[in-house]
Amino acid sequence: MEYYELTKLYELLESTNKRLEKTKHIAEFIKNCTPKDIDKVILLLQGIVYPKYEDKKIGIASKMVVKALNAATGISSEEIEKYWKKTGDLGITAQELIKKKKQHTLFSQILTVEKVFNTVRKLAKIEGVGSTDLKIKMISELLTSAKPIEARYIVRLLLEDLRVGLGEGTLRDSIALAYYEIKEKKSIDIENIQGLFGKDSELTTIRDKIQEAYDISNDYSVVASTLMEKGIISLNNIDMDVLKPLKVMLAQKVKDIKEGFERVGVPCAIEYKYDGFRMLIGKKSDKIVIHTRRLENVTKQFPDVVELVKENVKAETCILDGEAVGYDPKTKKYIPFQNISQRIKRKYDIEQLSREVPVELNIFDILYYNNNSLINESFEKRRKIIEKIIIQKDLKIKLAEQIITDNEKEAEKFYKKSLEFGNEGVMLKSLTAPYKPGSRVGYMVKLKPVMETLDLVIVGAEWGEGKRKGWLTSFTISCYDEDTDEYLEIGKFGTGIKEKDEEGVSFEQLTELLKPYIIEEKGREVKIKPEIVVEIKFEEIQKSPSYNSGYALRFPRLVRIREDRRPDESSTLRQIEEMYKKQ
Repeated sequence: MEYYELTKLYELLESTNKRLEKTKHIAEFIKNCTPKDIDKVILLLQGIVYPKYEDKKIGIASKMVVKALNAATGISSEEIEKYWKKTGDLGITAQELIKKKKQHTLFSQILTVEKVFNTVRKLAKIEGVGSTDLKIKMISELLTSAKPIEARYIVRLLLEDLRVGLGEGTLRDSIALAYYEIKEKKSIDIENIQGLFGKDSELTTIRDKIQEAYDISNDYSVVASTLMEKGIISLNNIDMDVLKPLKVMLAQKVKDIKEGFERVGVPCAIEYKYDGFRMLIGKKSDKIVIHTRRLENVTKQFPDVVELVKENVKAETCILDGEAVGYDPKTKKYIPFQNISQRIKRKYDIEQLSREVPVELNIFDILYYNNNSLINESFEKRRKIIEKIIIQKDLKIKLAEQIITDNEKEAEKFYKKSLEFGNEGVMLKSLTAPYKPGSRVGYMVKLKPVMETLDLVIVGAEWGEGKRKGWLTSFTISCYDEDTDEYLEIGKFGTGIKEKDEEGVSFEQLTELLKPYIIEEKGREVKIKPEIVVEIKFEEIQKSPSYNSGYALRFPRLVRIREDRRPDESSTLRQIEEMYKKQ
Protein backbone atom coordinates (compact mmCIF):
# COMPACT_ATOMS: atom_id res chain seq x y z
CA MET A 1 0.00 0.00 0.00
CA GLU A 2 1.30 3.47 -0.91
CA TYR A 3 1.94 5.76 2.04
CA TYR A 4 0.18 8.52 0.09
CA GLU A 5 -3.13 6.67 0.60
CA LEU A 6 -2.64 6.78 4.37
CA THR A 7 -1.82 10.50 4.29
CA LYS A 8 -5.13 11.18 2.54
CA LEU A 9 -6.84 9.46 5.49
CA TYR A 10 -4.81 11.60 7.91
CA GLU A 11 -6.09 14.70 6.09
CA LEU A 12 -9.70 13.55 6.41
CA LEU A 13 -9.25 12.91 10.14
CA GLU A 14 -7.59 16.28 10.66
CA SER A 15 -10.39 18.07 8.81
CA THR A 16 -13.21 17.01 11.16
CA ASN A 17 -13.93 16.96 14.90
CA LYS A 18 -16.94 14.69 14.44
CA ARG A 19 -16.32 11.29 15.94
CA LEU A 20 -18.72 9.39 13.65
CA GLU A 21 -17.06 10.87 10.55
CA LYS A 22 -13.65 9.78 11.80
CA THR A 23 -15.06 6.30 12.57
CA LYS A 24 -16.45 5.93 9.06
CA HIS A 25 -13.31 7.22 7.31
CA ILE A 26 -11.07 4.79 9.21
CA ALA A 27 -13.44 1.85 8.73
CA GLU A 28 -13.47 2.37 4.96
CA PHE A 29 -9.68 2.49 4.94
CA ILE A 30 -9.24 -0.62 7.12
CA LYS A 31 -11.51 -2.65 4.80
CA ASN A 32 -9.04 -2.09 1.96
CA CYS A 33 -5.90 -2.96 3.94
CA THR A 34 -4.01 -6.13 3.10
CA PRO A 35 -3.11 -8.54 5.95
CA LYS A 36 0.52 -7.47 5.45
CA ASP A 37 -0.25 -3.79 6.12
CA ILE A 38 -3.08 -3.70 8.64
CA ASP A 39 -0.99 -4.01 11.81
CA LYS A 40 1.34 -1.24 10.58
CA VAL A 41 -1.60 0.98 9.59
CA ILE A 42 -3.23 0.63 13.01
CA LEU A 43 -0.01 1.67 14.75
CA LEU A 44 0.62 4.54 12.32
CA LEU A 45 -2.91 5.84 12.86
CA GLN A 46 -1.92 6.26 16.52
CA GLY A 47 1.28 8.07 15.50
CA ILE A 48 3.54 5.27 16.75
CA VAL A 49 5.60 2.41 15.29
CA TYR A 50 5.85 0.35 18.48
CA PRO A 51 2.94 -0.63 20.75
CA LYS A 52 2.60 1.81 23.65
CA TYR A 53 3.78 -0.75 26.18
CA GLU A 54 7.19 -1.22 24.54
CA ASP A 55 10.14 0.69 25.97
CA LYS A 56 11.16 1.97 22.55
CA LYS A 57 10.67 5.58 21.50
CA ILE A 58 11.30 7.10 18.07
CA GLY A 59 13.38 9.74 19.85
CA ILE A 60 13.88 12.24 17.02
CA ALA A 61 14.40 15.88 18.04
CA SER A 62 13.07 18.75 15.95
CA LYS A 63 16.64 20.04 15.34
CA MET A 64 17.49 16.74 13.67
CA VAL A 65 14.41 17.06 11.43
CA VAL A 66 15.51 20.60 10.45
CA LYS A 67 18.95 19.24 9.41
CA ALA A 68 17.31 16.43 7.43
CA LEU A 69 15.05 18.95 5.68
CA ASN A 70 18.13 21.00 4.81
CA ALA A 71 19.75 17.90 3.26
CA ALA A 72 16.56 16.96 1.37
CA THR A 73 15.71 20.42 0.00
CA GLY A 74 18.94 22.40 -0.13
CA ILE A 75 17.23 25.16 1.89
CA SER A 76 19.37 26.45 4.77
CA SER A 77 18.55 25.50 8.35
CA GLU A 78 18.15 29.21 9.19
CA GLU A 79 15.47 29.63 6.50
CA ILE A 80 13.74 26.45 7.59
CA GLU A 81 13.60 27.68 11.22
CA LYS A 82 12.21 31.05 10.11
CA TYR A 83 9.48 29.30 8.13
CA TRP A 84 8.80 27.00 11.08
CA LYS A 85 8.31 29.98 13.41
CA LYS A 86 5.79 31.36 10.91
CA THR A 87 3.75 28.13 10.56
CA GLY A 88 4.14 26.87 14.12
CA ASP A 89 4.15 23.30 12.75
CA LEU A 90 7.30 21.59 11.50
CA GLY A 91 5.14 19.14 9.54
CA ILE A 92 3.44 21.90 7.56
CA THR A 93 6.85 23.54 7.15
CA ALA A 94 8.19 20.31 5.59
CA GLN A 95 5.16 20.10 3.30
CA GLU A 96 5.65 23.64 1.99
CA LEU A 97 9.41 23.36 1.59
CA ILE A 98 9.26 20.02 -0.24
CA LYS A 99 6.94 21.73 -2.74
CA LYS A 100 9.67 24.18 -3.69
CA LYS A 101 12.80 22.17 -2.98
CA LYS A 102 15.91 23.32 -4.77
CA GLN A 103 17.46 19.96 -5.61
CA HIS A 104 16.11 16.75 -7.08
CA THR A 105 17.49 13.27 -7.00
CA LEU A 106 17.42 10.31 -9.32
CA PHE A 107 17.03 8.00 -6.35
CA SER A 108 13.57 9.10 -5.15
CA GLN A 109 11.00 6.32 -5.02
CA ILE A 110 7.31 5.80 -4.30
CA LEU A 111 6.92 5.48 -0.55
CA THR A 112 4.93 2.57 0.82
CA VAL A 113 3.43 2.16 4.28
CA GLU A 114 5.92 -0.64 4.87
CA LYS A 115 8.91 1.51 3.80
CA VAL A 116 7.99 4.44 6.08
CA PHE A 117 7.12 2.14 8.99
CA ASN A 118 10.32 0.07 8.78
CA THR A 119 12.57 3.11 8.30
CA VAL A 120 11.16 4.87 11.36
CA ARG A 121 11.53 1.67 13.39
CA LYS A 122 15.18 1.44 12.36
CA LEU A 123 15.72 5.04 13.46
CA ALA A 124 14.58 4.13 16.97
CA LYS A 125 17.23 1.40 17.20
CA ILE A 126 20.27 3.35 15.99
CA GLU A 127 22.75 4.23 18.76
CA GLY A 128 26.42 4.99 19.25
CA VAL A 129 29.11 6.87 17.35
CA GLY A 130 27.86 8.41 14.11
CA SER A 131 24.21 7.67 14.94
CA THR A 132 23.10 11.31 14.51
CA ASP A 133 24.54 11.59 10.99
CA LEU A 134 23.05 8.24 9.99
CA LYS A 135 19.61 9.24 11.29
CA ILE A 136 19.72 12.56 9.42
CA LYS A 137 20.69 10.70 6.23
CA MET A 138 17.81 8.19 6.59
CA ILE A 139 15.23 10.93 7.33
CA SER A 140 16.42 13.05 4.41
CA GLU A 141 16.13 10.04 2.08
CA LEU A 142 12.51 9.60 3.18
CA LEU A 143 11.78 13.29 2.69
CA THR A 144 13.52 13.35 -0.70
CA SER A 145 11.16 10.63 -1.95
CA ALA A 146 8.10 12.12 -0.22
CA LYS A 147 5.25 14.01 -1.83
CA PRO A 148 4.60 17.30 0.04
CA ILE A 149 1.64 15.88 2.00
CA GLU A 150 3.66 12.76 2.84
CA ALA A 151 6.46 14.96 4.22
CA ARG A 152 3.97 16.67 6.52
CA TYR A 153 2.94 13.45 8.24
CA ILE A 154 6.37 11.79 8.17
CA VAL A 155 7.74 14.73 10.17
CA ARG A 156 4.83 14.65 12.60
CA LEU A 157 5.30 10.89 13.02
CA LEU A 158 9.01 11.39 13.75
CA LEU A 159 8.17 14.03 16.38
CA GLU A 160 5.41 11.77 17.81
CA ASP A 161 2.81 14.51 17.37
CA LEU A 162 0.43 13.40 14.58
CA ARG A 163 -2.32 15.99 15.32
CA VAL A 164 -5.25 14.11 13.76
CA GLY A 165 -7.39 13.91 16.94
CA LEU A 166 -7.89 10.16 17.13
CA GLY A 167 -8.85 8.61 20.47
CA GLU A 168 -8.66 4.93 21.38
CA GLY A 169 -12.46 4.67 21.53
CA THR A 170 -12.81 5.95 17.97
CA LEU A 171 -10.15 3.54 16.72
CA ARG A 172 -11.91 0.64 18.45
CA ASP A 173 -15.29 1.58 16.95
CA SER A 174 -13.70 1.92 13.49
CA ILE A 175 -12.26 -1.60 13.65
CA ALA A 176 -15.67 -2.91 14.75
CA LEU A 177 -17.49 -1.07 11.95
CA ALA A 178 -15.02 -2.30 9.30
CA TYR A 179 -15.47 -5.92 10.40
CA TYR A 180 -19.27 -5.53 10.56
CA GLU A 181 -19.47 -4.06 7.05
CA ILE A 182 -17.28 -6.83 5.61
CA LYS A 183 -19.37 -9.47 7.37
CA GLU A 184 -22.70 -7.96 6.31
CA LYS A 185 -21.38 -7.09 2.81
CA LYS A 186 -22.76 -3.57 2.97
CA SER A 187 -21.62 -0.02 3.69
CA ILE A 188 -23.31 1.90 6.52
CA ASP A 189 -24.13 5.60 6.05
CA ILE A 190 -22.60 7.91 8.66
CA GLU A 191 -25.99 9.02 10.01
CA ASN A 192 -26.93 5.39 10.73
CA ILE A 193 -23.76 4.33 12.57
CA GLN A 194 -24.79 5.67 15.99
CA GLY A 195 -28.04 3.72 15.92
CA LEU A 196 -26.22 0.48 15.14
CA PHE A 197 -24.17 0.88 18.33
CA GLY A 198 -27.34 0.42 20.37
CA LYS A 199 -27.82 -1.87 23.34
CA ASP A 200 -27.59 -5.59 22.54
CA SER A 201 -26.89 -4.91 18.85
CA GLU A 202 -24.50 -7.06 16.83
CA LEU A 203 -22.16 -4.13 16.21
CA THR A 204 -22.03 -3.42 19.96
CA THR A 205 -21.21 -7.09 20.61
CA ILE A 206 -18.32 -6.88 18.11
CA ARG A 207 -17.09 -3.65 19.71
CA ASP A 208 -17.20 -5.21 23.20
CA LYS A 209 -15.23 -8.26 22.02
CA ILE A 210 -12.61 -5.94 20.51
CA GLN A 211 -12.41 -4.01 23.79
CA GLU A 212 -11.97 -7.25 25.77
CA ALA A 213 -9.16 -8.36 23.45
CA TYR A 214 -7.50 -4.96 23.75
CA ASP A 215 -7.78 -5.02 27.55
CA ILE A 216 -5.76 -8.24 27.46
CA SER A 217 -3.22 -7.38 24.73
CA ASN A 218 -2.93 -3.57 25.07
CA ASP A 219 -2.30 -3.52 21.31
CA TYR A 220 -4.95 -2.61 18.72
CA SER A 221 -2.63 -3.68 15.88
CA VAL A 222 -2.71 -7.28 17.15
CA VAL A 223 -6.47 -7.13 17.73
CA ALA A 224 -7.28 -5.69 14.28
CA SER A 225 -5.00 -8.02 12.31
CA THR A 226 -6.31 -11.07 14.21
CA LEU A 227 -9.94 -10.03 13.71
CA MET A 228 -9.65 -9.23 10.00
CA GLU A 229 -7.66 -12.33 9.17
CA LYS A 230 -9.34 -14.96 11.37
CA GLY A 231 -12.73 -13.58 12.49
CA ILE A 232 -14.38 -12.61 15.77
CA ILE A 233 -14.01 -16.04 17.40
CA SER A 234 -10.23 -15.78 17.05
CA LEU A 235 -10.17 -12.88 19.55
CA ASN A 236 -10.81 -15.46 22.27
CA ASN A 237 -7.35 -16.85 21.56
CA ILE A 238 -5.59 -13.59 22.43
CA ASP A 239 -4.10 -14.12 25.86
CA MET A 240 -2.29 -11.96 28.37
CA ASP A 241 1.48 -11.93 28.37
CA VAL A 242 2.49 -11.66 32.02
CA LEU A 243 5.71 -9.85 31.08
CA LYS A 244 3.89 -7.11 29.14
CA PRO A 245 2.05 -4.27 30.87
CA LEU A 246 -1.67 -3.61 30.90
CA LYS A 247 -3.45 -0.42 31.80
CA VAL A 248 -4.45 -0.42 35.44
CA MET A 249 -8.07 0.00 36.51
CA LEU A 250 -8.80 3.59 37.56
CA ALA A 251 -11.07 4.96 40.26
CA GLN A 252 -13.62 7.74 40.30
CA LYS A 253 -13.78 10.27 43.17
CA VAL A 254 -16.57 10.47 45.73
CA LYS A 255 -17.22 13.13 48.36
CA ASP A 256 -18.12 10.84 51.28
CA ILE A 257 -18.75 7.25 52.39
CA LYS A 258 -22.46 7.48 51.59
CA GLU A 259 -21.81 8.37 47.94
CA GLY A 260 -19.18 5.62 47.79
CA PHE A 261 -21.72 3.03 48.99
CA GLU A 262 -24.21 4.26 46.37
CA ARG A 263 -21.62 3.93 43.58
CA VAL A 264 -20.21 0.45 44.33
CA GLY A 265 -23.08 -1.17 46.24
CA VAL A 266 -23.07 -2.73 49.69
CA PRO A 267 -21.58 -4.61 51.32
CA CYS A 268 -18.31 -3.52 49.73
CA ALA A 269 -14.60 -3.81 50.36
CA ILE A 270 -12.89 -0.76 51.83
CA GLU A 271 -9.10 -0.55 51.63
CA TYR A 272 -6.38 1.87 52.56
CA LYS A 273 -5.54 4.31 49.74
CA TYR A 274 -1.77 4.39 49.93
CA ASP A 275 0.31 7.42 48.94
CA GLY A 276 2.71 5.31 46.93
CA PHE A 277 3.78 4.19 43.51
CA ARG A 278 1.32 2.05 41.52
CA MET A 279 2.89 -1.10 40.07
CA LEU A 280 1.75 -3.88 37.79
CA ILE A 281 4.03 -6.85 38.49
CA GLY A 282 4.34 -9.80 36.12
CA LYS A 283 5.83 -13.08 37.35
CA LYS A 284 6.81 -16.00 35.13
CA SER A 285 8.78 -18.55 37.15
CA ASP A 286 11.80 -16.52 38.35
CA LYS A 287 11.37 -13.76 35.77
CA ILE A 288 9.83 -10.65 37.35
CA VAL A 289 8.88 -7.53 35.40
CA ILE A 290 7.56 -4.31 36.99
CA HIS A 291 5.64 -1.71 34.98
CA THR A 292 4.22 1.64 36.04
CA ARG A 293 0.73 2.84 35.25
CA ARG A 294 2.45 4.81 32.44
CA LEU A 295 3.46 1.38 31.00
CA GLU A 296 7.15 2.10 31.71
CA ASN A 297 9.43 -0.78 32.68
CA VAL A 298 11.00 0.05 36.08
CA THR A 299 12.22 -3.44 37.00
CA LYS A 300 15.86 -2.28 37.29
CA GLN A 301 14.92 0.59 39.59
CA PHE A 302 13.23 -1.72 42.12
CA PRO A 303 15.51 -4.75 42.71
CA ASP A 304 14.12 -4.99 46.25
CA VAL A 305 10.58 -5.45 44.92
CA VAL A 306 11.79 -8.12 42.46
CA GLU A 307 13.27 -10.11 45.36
CA LEU A 308 10.14 -9.67 47.50
CA VAL A 309 7.96 -11.11 44.74
CA LYS A 310 10.36 -13.99 44.03
CA GLU A 311 10.50 -15.01 47.68
CA ASN A 312 6.93 -14.35 48.83
CA VAL A 313 4.53 -14.96 45.92
CA LYS A 314 3.54 -18.61 45.48
CA ALA A 315 2.59 -18.67 41.81
CA GLU A 316 4.22 -19.99 38.65
CA THR A 317 2.69 -17.14 36.63
CA CYS A 318 0.71 -14.11 37.78
CA ILE A 319 0.08 -10.40 37.27
CA LEU A 320 -0.29 -8.45 40.51
CA ASP A 321 -1.61 -4.92 40.98
CA GLY A 322 -0.22 -3.06 43.97
CA GLU A 323 1.37 0.01 45.47
CA ALA A 324 4.95 0.45 46.64
CA VAL A 325 4.86 2.76 49.66
CA GLY A 326 8.03 4.41 50.89
CA TYR A 327 8.86 4.42 54.59
CA ASP A 328 11.48 5.98 56.82
CA PRO A 329 13.97 3.21 57.74
CA LYS A 330 14.48 4.80 61.19
CA THR A 331 10.91 5.57 62.29
CA LYS A 332 9.28 2.82 60.14
CA LYS A 333 6.54 5.33 59.23
CA TYR A 334 5.14 5.81 55.72
CA ILE A 335 6.50 8.79 53.78
CA PRO A 336 4.78 10.76 50.94
CA PHE A 337 5.01 9.70 47.30
CA GLN A 338 7.43 12.50 46.40
CA ASN A 339 10.09 10.84 48.55
CA ILE A 340 10.14 7.66 46.47
CA SER A 341 9.49 9.29 43.10
CA GLN A 342 13.26 9.79 42.67
CA ARG A 343 13.60 5.99 42.34
CA ILE A 344 11.56 5.96 39.12
CA LYS A 345 14.15 7.76 36.98
CA ARG A 346 17.30 6.58 38.77
CA LYS A 347 19.85 4.75 36.60
CA TYR A 348 22.83 4.60 38.96
CA ASP A 349 23.43 3.65 42.61
CA ILE A 350 20.07 1.87 42.61
CA GLU A 351 20.97 -0.60 45.39
CA GLN A 352 22.08 2.22 47.69
CA LEU A 353 18.91 4.24 47.02
CA SER A 354 16.73 1.18 47.72
CA ARG A 355 18.33 1.05 51.20
CA GLU A 356 17.95 4.79 51.77
CA VAL A 357 14.34 4.87 50.54
CA PRO A 358 12.93 1.36 51.14
CA VAL A 359 9.40 0.44 50.12
CA GLU A 360 6.66 -1.83 51.42
CA LEU A 361 4.74 -3.56 48.65
CA ASN A 362 0.98 -3.55 49.25
CA ILE A 363 -0.91 -5.92 46.92
CA PHE A 364 -4.59 -5.21 46.28
CA ASP A 365 -5.51 -7.09 43.10
CA ILE A 366 -4.53 -9.88 40.72
CA LEU A 367 -5.30 -10.06 36.99
CA TYR A 368 -3.75 -13.40 36.02
CA TYR A 369 -2.88 -16.56 37.92
CA ASN A 370 -1.24 -19.80 36.75
CA ASN A 371 -2.10 -19.42 33.06
CA ASN A 372 -5.64 -18.12 33.63
CA SER A 373 -6.97 -14.58 33.17
CA LEU A 374 -8.91 -13.31 36.18
CA ILE A 375 -10.13 -9.96 34.86
CA ASN A 376 -13.68 -11.24 34.40
CA GLU A 377 -13.80 -12.83 37.85
CA SER A 378 -15.34 -10.97 40.81
CA PHE A 379 -13.10 -8.87 43.05
CA GLU A 380 -14.11 -11.07 45.99
CA LYS A 381 -12.69 -14.15 44.23
CA ARG A 382 -9.54 -12.30 43.12
CA ARG A 383 -8.87 -11.15 46.69
CA LYS A 384 -9.14 -14.73 47.99
CA ILE A 385 -6.51 -15.85 45.48
CA ILE A 386 -4.14 -13.10 46.67
CA GLU A 387 -4.68 -14.15 50.28
CA LYS A 388 -3.70 -17.71 49.29
CA ILE A 389 -0.49 -16.91 47.38
CA ILE A 390 1.12 -13.98 49.27
CA ILE A 391 3.40 -14.61 52.25
CA GLN A 392 2.94 -11.40 54.25
CA LYS A 393 5.82 -9.64 56.04
CA ASP A 394 5.58 -6.22 57.71
CA LEU A 395 7.43 -3.46 55.87
CA LYS A 396 8.18 -5.95 53.08
CA ILE A 397 5.07 -7.27 51.33
CA LYS A 398 1.47 -7.18 52.50
CA LEU A 399 -2.11 -7.37 51.30
CA ALA A 400 -3.84 -4.00 51.27
CA GLU A 401 -5.51 -3.40 54.64
CA GLN A 402 -9.22 -4.17 54.12
CA ILE A 403 -12.62 -4.42 55.75
CA ILE A 404 -15.92 -5.56 54.22
CA THR A 405 -18.95 -3.65 55.48
CA ASP A 406 -22.26 -1.96 54.73
CA ASN A 407 -22.10 0.15 57.91
CA GLU A 408 -21.31 3.86 57.46
CA LYS A 409 -19.98 4.32 61.02
CA GLU A 410 -17.64 1.35 60.67
CA ALA A 411 -16.49 2.67 57.28
CA GLU A 412 -15.87 6.18 58.71
CA LYS A 413 -13.81 4.68 61.56
CA PHE A 414 -11.66 2.74 59.04
CA TYR A 415 -11.27 5.90 56.92
CA LYS A 416 -9.96 7.90 59.90
CA LYS A 417 -7.63 5.04 60.84
CA SER A 418 -6.16 5.08 57.31
CA LEU A 419 -5.54 8.84 57.52
CA GLU A 420 -3.83 8.44 60.92
CA PHE A 421 -1.41 5.96 59.32
CA GLY A 422 -0.38 8.64 56.81
CA ASN A 423 -2.40 7.30 53.87
CA GLU A 424 -4.30 9.44 51.34
CA GLY A 425 -7.73 8.02 52.24
CA VAL A 426 -9.64 4.88 51.29
CA MET A 427 -10.79 2.92 48.23
CA LEU A 428 -14.30 1.47 48.10
CA LYS A 429 -14.65 -1.56 45.80
CA SER A 430 -17.53 -3.62 44.50
CA LEU A 431 -17.20 -7.25 45.62
CA THR A 432 -18.88 -8.60 42.48
CA ALA A 433 -17.21 -6.51 39.77
CA PRO A 434 -14.60 -7.60 37.21
CA TYR A 435 -11.29 -5.81 36.59
CA LYS A 436 -11.54 -3.23 33.78
CA PRO A 437 -8.08 -2.10 32.63
CA GLY A 438 -7.85 1.62 31.99
CA SER A 439 -11.48 2.40 32.79
CA ARG A 440 -13.12 4.66 35.34
CA VAL A 441 -16.28 2.57 35.39
CA GLY A 442 -17.37 2.93 39.01
CA TYR A 443 -16.33 -0.56 40.18
CA MET A 444 -14.06 1.20 42.64
CA VAL A 445 -14.03 4.76 43.96
CA LYS A 446 -11.63 6.82 46.05
CA LEU A 447 -12.29 9.06 49.01
CA LYS A 448 -9.72 11.64 50.13
CA PRO A 449 -10.12 14.54 52.58
CA VAL A 450 -7.93 17.01 50.72
CA MET A 451 -9.12 20.06 48.81
CA GLU A 452 -10.36 19.16 45.32
CA THR A 453 -7.51 18.56 42.87
CA LEU A 454 -7.17 17.67 39.19
CA ASP A 455 -4.41 15.84 37.33
CA LEU A 456 -3.66 18.05 34.32
CA VAL A 457 -1.13 18.09 31.48
CA ILE A 458 1.30 20.94 30.81
CA VAL A 459 0.98 22.01 27.14
CA GLY A 460 2.58 25.45 27.17
CA ALA A 461 4.66 27.97 29.10
CA GLU A 462 6.49 31.29 28.82
CA TRP A 463 10.20 32.00 29.22
CA GLY A 464 10.67 34.07 32.34
CA GLU A 465 12.18 37.53 32.66
CA GLY A 466 14.29 39.25 35.30
CA LYS A 467 15.35 36.92 38.09
CA ARG A 468 13.45 34.07 36.38
CA LYS A 469 15.24 34.47 33.07
CA GLY A 470 16.20 31.07 31.63
CA TRP A 471 13.33 29.35 33.42
CA LEU A 472 9.90 28.43 32.08
CA THR A 473 7.04 30.15 33.91
CA SER A 474 3.26 30.67 33.57
CA PHE A 475 2.40 27.09 32.65
CA THR A 476 -0.65 26.32 30.48
CA ILE A 477 -2.53 23.21 31.61
CA SER A 478 -5.03 20.98 29.81
CA CYS A 479 -7.54 18.26 30.52
CA TYR A 480 -8.02 15.20 28.29
CA ASP A 481 -10.96 14.80 25.91
CA GLU A 482 -11.52 11.04 25.56
CA ASP A 483 -13.75 11.44 22.49
CA THR A 484 -11.20 13.28 20.34
CA ASP A 485 -7.93 12.27 22.03
CA GLU A 486 -7.13 15.97 22.38
CA TYR A 487 -5.80 18.03 25.28
CA LEU A 488 -8.02 21.04 25.94
CA GLU A 489 -6.70 24.07 27.79
CA ILE A 490 -8.28 24.91 31.13
CA GLY A 491 -5.99 27.57 32.59
CA LYS A 492 -2.50 28.67 33.61
CA PHE A 493 -0.64 28.31 36.89
CA GLY A 494 2.45 29.99 38.27
CA THR A 495 2.05 29.47 42.01
CA GLY A 496 3.07 26.52 44.17
CA ILE A 497 6.51 26.58 42.51
CA LYS A 498 9.66 27.38 44.48
CA GLU A 499 12.72 29.43 43.59
CA LYS A 500 15.08 26.77 45.00
CA ASP A 501 15.06 22.96 44.61
CA GLU A 502 15.37 22.22 48.32
CA GLU A 503 12.07 24.00 49.04
CA GLY A 504 9.95 21.78 46.75
CA VAL A 505 9.22 21.70 43.02
CA SER A 506 11.26 24.57 41.55
CA PHE A 507 11.10 26.57 38.34
CA GLU A 508 14.46 25.10 37.36
CA GLN A 509 13.26 21.52 37.96
CA LEU A 510 10.11 22.06 35.89
CA THR A 511 12.13 23.73 33.13
CA GLU A 512 14.59 20.82 32.87
CA LEU A 513 11.70 18.34 32.91
CA LEU A 514 9.81 20.13 30.11
CA LYS A 515 12.69 21.18 27.83
CA PRO A 516 12.84 17.85 25.89
CA TYR A 517 9.14 18.21 25.06
CA ILE A 518 9.24 21.75 23.59
CA ILE A 519 7.80 21.49 20.06
CA GLU A 520 7.36 25.16 19.15
CA GLU A 521 8.62 28.59 20.25
CA LYS A 522 7.25 32.02 19.33
CA GLY A 523 8.99 34.82 21.18
CA ARG A 524 8.63 34.02 24.90
CA GLU A 525 5.75 31.61 24.31
CA VAL A 526 6.49 27.89 24.20
CA LYS A 527 4.30 25.02 23.06
CA ILE A 528 4.94 21.72 24.87
CA LYS A 529 4.10 18.16 23.84
CA PRO A 530 1.48 16.74 26.27
CA GLU A 531 3.65 14.47 28.41
CA ILE A 532 4.10 15.85 31.94
CA VAL A 533 1.17 15.51 34.36
CA VAL A 534 0.83 17.73 37.43
CA GLU A 535 -1.62 17.72 40.30
CA ILE A 536 -3.36 21.10 40.60
CA LYS A 537 -5.57 22.39 43.38
CA PHE A 538 -8.00 25.25 42.82
CA GLU A 539 -10.88 27.14 44.37
CA GLU A 540 -13.54 26.83 41.67
CA ILE A 541 -14.28 25.73 38.11
CA GLN A 542 -15.75 28.53 35.98
CA LYS A 543 -17.25 28.64 32.49
CA SER A 544 -14.80 30.41 30.19
CA PRO A 545 -14.62 31.23 26.47
CA SER A 546 -10.89 31.93 26.87
CA TYR A 547 -9.91 28.24 26.81
CA ASN A 548 -10.96 25.57 24.31
CA SER A 549 -12.21 23.26 27.07
CA GLY A 550 -14.91 25.87 27.79
CA TYR A 551 -13.79 26.02 31.43
CA ALA A 552 -11.19 27.77 33.58
CA LEU A 553 -9.79 27.10 37.05
CA ARG A 554 -9.92 29.88 39.63
CA PHE A 555 -6.62 30.26 41.53
CA PRO A 556 -4.90 27.08 40.28
CA ARG A 557 -1.83 26.07 42.28
CA LEU A 558 0.74 23.28 41.82
CA VAL A 559 0.58 20.47 44.36
CA ARG A 560 3.11 18.05 42.84
CA ILE A 561 4.42 16.47 39.65
CA ARG A 562 2.68 13.17 38.88
CA GLU A 563 5.49 11.06 37.40
CA ASP A 564 3.27 8.01 37.80
CA ARG A 565 0.54 9.31 35.45
CA ARG A 566 0.27 8.97 31.66
CA PRO A 567 -1.10 12.06 29.84
CA ASP A 568 -4.24 10.14 28.81
CA GLU A 569 -4.83 9.30 32.48
CA SER A 570 -5.20 12.96 33.36
CA SER A 571 -8.55 14.40 34.41
CA THR A 572 -11.04 14.28 31.56
CA LEU A 573 -13.32 16.96 30.15
CA ARG A 574 -16.26 14.79 31.20
CA GLN A 575 -15.05 14.73 34.83
CA ILE A 576 -14.62 18.50 34.83
CA GLU A 577 -18.13 19.00 33.44
CA GLU A 578 -19.51 16.78 36.23
CA MET A 579 -17.53 18.65 38.89
CA TYR A 580 -18.75 21.99 37.53
CA LYS A 581 -22.39 20.84 37.79
CA LYS A 582 -21.90 19.65 41.39
CA GLN A 583 -20.44 22.97 42.61
